[in-house]
Amino acid sequence: MDLGIRGKRALVCASSKGLGRGCAEALAAAGVELVMNARGGEALDAAAEDIRSRFGVAVTTVAADVSTEAGQRALLEASGDIDILVNNAGGPPPGTWSEWDRDDFIRALDANMLAPIALMKATLPGMIDRRWGRVVNITSQAVRSPIPALGLSNSARAGLTGYVAGTSRQVARHGVTINNLLPGIHATDRAVSLDKGVMRAEGVTMEEAIARRSATIPAGRYGTSEEFGAMCAFLCSVHAGFIVGQNILLDGGAVNLTM
Repeated sequence: MDLGIRGKRALVCASSKGLGRGCAEALAAAGVELVMNARGGEALDAAAEDIRSRFGVAVTTVAADVSTEAGQRALLEASGDIDILVNNAGGPPPGTWSEWDRDDFIRALDANMLAPIALMKATLPGMIDRRWGRVVNITSQAVRSPIPALGLSNSARAGLTGYVAGTSRQVARHGVTINNLLPGIHATDRAVSLDKGVMRAEGVTMEEAIARRSATIPAGRYGTSEEFGAMCAFLCSVHAGFIVGQNILLDGGAVNLTM
């Protein structure tokens, strides 16, 4: 399927690896020029060069922490006028309710709620003026089914979800859509981190930790960054203009919901 976005320009946050990179690759395959971001410059430059060589698109890199105002300014200055924004940032560490203090919540909010809101506020006016734009926020299945050990993520991402619910319906008439993608367990560094936590807490091997979590997923496996990226690219396509303010689960059926 031709996604109809060849020549568009996209900013993809936290895209040197994992789900962000999956989104960047899928957009590049559709002919989209990229601004890629990550905190680590070496991994970011390697990912960008790989994408340039495979897909033949222009790629600009910005090594910055998207959760900071300075990082956001650097991203926006390098990006110029963008048509597509993919918000993404690593989730806060797991823990229990009794461990978290105000500073922990502020850090979670900065990374997983306030940063994407800031980037949307900066880029939506240009999209509205051009009468076309796409925003995809990578959140978590936890906004539909909270995960006890991820209370910081549950809280911050739920706040972003509420913001998108209202904002998406205000900008849709201008040809601009905002939607959220809710990943379940995918084979990324985040999954490795969580599986290591299970290893330490329960005294099992990594293989046993993965097998236990895979057994909770009806698909019987972890997701891949490639299939996640394909859904992101579709939401950014000309075919998705009637999808507004939705929270789309990509979790292999793990969240047990009727609707």
